[in-house]
Amino acid sequence: MNFNRILEKKAKYEQYKGKISSVTLASYEKDFELRFTHNSTAIEGNTLTLMETKVVLEDGVSIGGKELREIYEVINHKKAYGYVKKCIAEGKPLTENIVKDLHAILTENIIVGGIYRNQEMRISGAGFTPPVGNEMYMQIKGFYEELKNKSDLNPIELAAWTHAEFVRIHPFIDGNGRTSRLLMNYQLLSQGYLPVSIEKEARLDYYNALEQYAVKDDFQPFVEFIAELEEKQLDEYLNIL
Repeated sequence: MNFNRILEKKAKYEQYKGKISSVTLASYEKDFELRFTHNSTAIEGNTLTLMETKVVLEDGVSIGGKELREIYEVINHKKAYGYVKKCIAEGKPLTENIVKDLHAILTENIIVGGIYRNQEMRISGAGFTPPVGNEMYMQIKGFYEELKNKSDLNPIELAAWTHAEFVRIHPFIDGNGRTSRLLMNYQLLSQGYLPVSIEKEARLDYYNALEQYAVKDDFQPFVEFIAELEEKQLDEYLNIL
């Protein structure tokens, strides 16, 4: 992946962003928020369609025949993404407290969030087992320390590593995937990049790239996966211009 090309597109976007009407920008951001929420919850098994998600989030209407948990998942995800944008606007670096807050928002009215697990976990179909007990606790603490010392990575690599390493550790009993995708976008937004959404149709490629990292310590497939999404987002905005 040519990171310099992405950097050039980012610079061009920043240079001309002011020429895009605020109405157009707002509509693109609203559409992204909806699709991000739909895709991120659908990857984890939420059965609401894109249109059903839109009705719940924008019209405040419940959907008959759907579990209450699924309704809360999309409502909470929108709130959590709002919290990400608020923290970014305030210039806050990603910390353990923010991660726990995000998880608590994501799981409100579903489970008690923001608390690390002490149970052993298996990820269905995965070729690795997340750490348990003291090992898990040490690894998640190490994760936050490493976040401060990743100056050797470019912003897209850092965003990808944050996601891949967090979901490998799997510190919570539930909601790790949704949390990790929010953390990835936290890192992208904090460096002036556009947030990305992993479409549910791409989940197989997504899982395979994460598996390469968790099992073989091969980071490159997932970095390239995220870089392609970022370039696609930048192209979409540049096309407006």
